[in-house]
Amino acid sequence: MTWSPSSPGFWRSPLRGPWLTSVLGVVLLGGITVLFVTGLVSYAAYNPNLAAVNDKTPDKGLLGFYLFSWPTRPHWLYRLDQGVHVTLGVTLIPVLLAKLWSVVPKLFTLPPARSLSHALERLSLLLLVGGGLFEFVTGVLNIQLDYVFPGSFYPLHFYGAWVFFSAFVAHAVLKTPAALRNLRRMREAGGELPVQASELVSPRPAAPTVSRRGALGLVGGGSLLLFATTAGQSFDGPLRRTALLAPHGGPDPGSGPNGFQINKTAAYAGIDAARTGADAWRLTVTGRSGTVRLSRADLARLPLHGAALPIACVEGWSTSDQRWRGVRLRDLAALVGHEDGPPDVLVDSLQLHGSFRRAALRANQVADPRSLLALYVNGEDLSPDHGYPARIIVPAAPGVLNTKWVARMTFGDL
Repeated sequence: MTWSPSSPGFWRSPLRGPWLTSVLGVVLLGGITVLFVTGLVSYAAYNPNLAAVNDKTPDKGLLGFYLFSWPTRPHWLYRLDQGVHVTLGVTLIPVLLAKLWSVVPKLFTLPPARSLSHALERLSLLLLVGGGLFEFVTGVLNIQLDYVFPGSFYPLHFYGAWVFFSAFVAHAVLKTPAALRNLRRMREAGGELPVQASELVSPRPAAPTVSRRGALGLVGGGSLLLFATTAGQSFDGPLRRTALLAPHGGPDPGSGPNGFQINKTAAYAGIDAARTGADAWRLTVTGRSGTVRLSRADLARLPLHGAALPIACVEGWSTSDQRWRGVRLRDLAALVGHEDGPPDVLVDSLQLHGSFRRAALRANQVADPRSLLALYVNGEDLSPDHGYPARIIVPAAPGVLNTKWVARMTFGDL
């Protein structure tokens, strides 16, 4: 007899069945929901409704219904959100692959649709599998290869997430009751679910090489390994060196006050030392009352303030709180006529390469007393890689909005 993927006897693993699929499905139900929510929250942190330079996903329409003004408290909010999003996403990869393996016979079932409800289930499964693979693959490539999708990752991941999660919700509505029944029956049967008639159960199973519990242990062990080799990127010191699979794992770059993680180096961004020297660099600040140009020495003579804030990146890595010192953004706004309250600000960088050469901050971010145009970090001048001669540092903001090598600040309607 000729066997094909659509034949019931083609898939012979004795592990496939409602029990394994139900357990994996319940894990993904919780995990993917957290991934989706943290992803949407991360997107809101970029303030895409504020200015076109921040909006990497134009024409989002109704999909942007939830967007809100991103808060500055608690100051570790973005660090926590994106750390959870990336670390959990990597940790769930073995679970997702195991789930796809467990239901692969259903992708080849003939006829394609036996009824309207069956057709809807098959369509949701197709979108779920395709969307899941797309989201996980693009997410991993982005965090591993450092902006492998410049200018397109944000819309691809954003729209893909909505397609995937819509299919996920539809599939969960159809399948969660059955999954919970299977788990309840397993508990009532003392931990073992009797073999049921199901299109996932092979009519001629091969001899088992591992138990279902052993298979779950293998999946769980894989997830634990990925967690252990990824989560450390959210910490400094020895824990960072455990993040073997993260692009910013390993020891901090150098030592001393500036010896903490960076993303874009001055060399990568095309920063020429001649343009940042004392004789060449001036900060241009524009607002209601006009424009002023300030040297670094001029800025250092203004009232300086300190703030202990981390840097957190969309790729999931972050630093612990660093001690920054510089001029409050709201004081710079007052310098150009906004004494009655700071407005939004558009910040331009000297950098020649990479995303977010320009970025906008909301008025509430400018007004926060911890939001600085930093000149110093941990008691020392900023290094070129950390944004010398001056950089933005704002509580709870994504790293790309903490613009380095600042050249111009424009306060007012954006």
